[in-house]
Amino acid sequence: MKQLTTIALAAFSGFATDVQATSAANGTTGNTMSVQWGSCEPFGYPNTTLSCGLFAVPLDYHDPSAGNGRIAVIKANATGERQGTFFFNPGGPGGSGLSNLVEGDFYETLLNFTGGNYDVVSWDPRGVGAFSIPGEVHCFGSLEEYNAFFNGTIEPTGIEMYGTFTDESDLRDLYAQADTMEQKYTEVGKMCAEHAEGKHLRYVGTAATARDMVALADALEGPGKPINYYGISYGTFLGAWFVNIILDGVLDPIAFGEKEIAIGWNKPALHDADRLYEAFITGCALAGPEGCAITTKGQTPLDLHESFQAVLKTAHDAAVRDPTVPYTSGTLRDLLYSTMYWPNQWNAVTNEAMPAIFTQVAQEAQGLANATTAKRADTELRSLLRRAENETRSYTTSAVLCADSVDSTGTLNMTDLFAHVVETSRDVSHMFGAFWPFHTYYCNYWPARSVERYTGAFDKTLANPILVIGNTYDPVTPYSGAKALADALGESAALVRLNGLGHTTLPSPSACIQGIVDAYIASGTLPEGDDTVCEVEDSFEIWPGVTTRMILGNMTETGLPF
Repeated sequence: MKQLTTIALAAFSGFATDVQATSAANGTTGNTMSVQWGSCEPFGYPNTTLSCGLFAVPLDYHDPSAGNGRIAVIKANATGERQGTFFFNPGGPGGSGLSNLVEGDFYETLLNFTGGNYDVVSWDPRGVGAFSIPGEVHCFGSLEEYNAFFNGTIEPTGIEMYGTFTDESDLRDLYAQADTMEQKYTEVGKMCAEHAEGKHLRYVGTAATARDMVALADALEGPGKPINYYGISYGTFLGAWFVNIILDGVLDPIAFGEKEIAIGWNKPALHDADRLYEAFITGCALAGPEGCAITTKGQTPLDLHESFQAVLKTAHDAAVRDPTVPYTSGTLRDLLYSTMYWPNQWNAVTNEAMPAIFTQVAQEAQGLANATTAKRADTELRSLLRRAENETRSYTTSAVLCADSVDSTGTLNMTDLFAHVVETSRDVSHMFGAFWPFHTYYCNYWPARSVERYTGAFDKTLANPILVIGNTYDPVTPYSGAKALADALGESAALVRLNGLGHTTLPSPSACIQGIVDAYIASGTLPEGDDTVCEVEDSFEIWPGVTTRMILGNMTETGLPF
């Protein structure tokens, strides 16, 4: 892997040089430190094939007086002849490297993905989990405290709307909450600053995580050795700050750094979300009621779309009458949006969880809502989608996104955010543009920005080219983001598109993608040009007898009407 022996920084060799210079001159980067590997059981993961440990890092790489923190680290040993370490970041931000490697034995997938010749190492970045310092960011003492604080607002129920968000009563009801939500979010910002991790909020962020990865790599492989990295989702943003190898499901770092993230995130992120919804509807209709329980015999995708909209309208009307019903149109959109990420779960979701949810919504319309039944259906769906309901609300994702954001101008208020939501619903995603709450909406009220941030440029020439991968339709990191980064990097990046669905290429097997990755890892070889397209294997059926190729071939050119 000689071609990868130089650290490649996606767009900013200046940042790389700074990291390496600090590393050489100052042991606080981690070069003189090590990980004491041991059992993962004390970290909550009794898997004897994995090793875990803690790694000390400086809170501020430019100010030793700030003191030290630490990150929890996990390792799966190479299964073949060891050639080094591959670092993995699961995204989020706020995703736990420890839990992501363990859940579903994902470390085995990564070992196979990298050829078995590399140790796979991941970690809980700053602000994540109970073992890293700074640890998980909380602003409330319990979920009950959070619910009581926001009771009667859109925070727990979502925004009630349907269609293209033009109904005057829905708009009036939303804007009527502007003053209350302004006050609530301002108060939450103060609560976060005063909570246990409040003193560490300015030490959370992508720049610090990039430096932590350098320090960890120096400790494991030696100073100045190559950093091999595989990032998915928000992990690609870390990769765009400091990157060597594979970015899958790419967030556009250029758009991220141009405006306040509170109004700069959702429009580009949701670019293809409605097309994912159409793919979901199309596949279910193709499967028929024998394979997909939420459709009926003979329904076309358009028919099923209209049925889905009717369910949302029923939930909307029930919530307008009684805001305490278990399922509002806002909560249904939240759950449906999460479903879009994982096409490998669509079969289970539509046959196991959604029928019960639809029945519950119908009962709401008759005033017969059953909270116990709703809780059971919701728990089942969350389990399928790997979404835990925690003891208290975590603000880690907001902490990282807001820490990385450009400074607030102080001119945005809640009315402006609501206007942005309405505009996004009308112009970008009718299904998911009104998603609330969303992590970035706190950024105008967040009490800290990171002590170190990077906002560009993203067009430097790299010592070694990188591999950038995107799906045709991704609900949160659209292919346009992968293309924007690859275009900025020019000859320093090779762009590959998987003609697939969902978030990143991981849910959809592709021998073509695996072959490209294998060649890149083995010899640094990349496809020529930026027009390489891979297909999902036809053996992968999303519903019985329904493949990705079939779904894409039956989708409309212009999208579904709303």
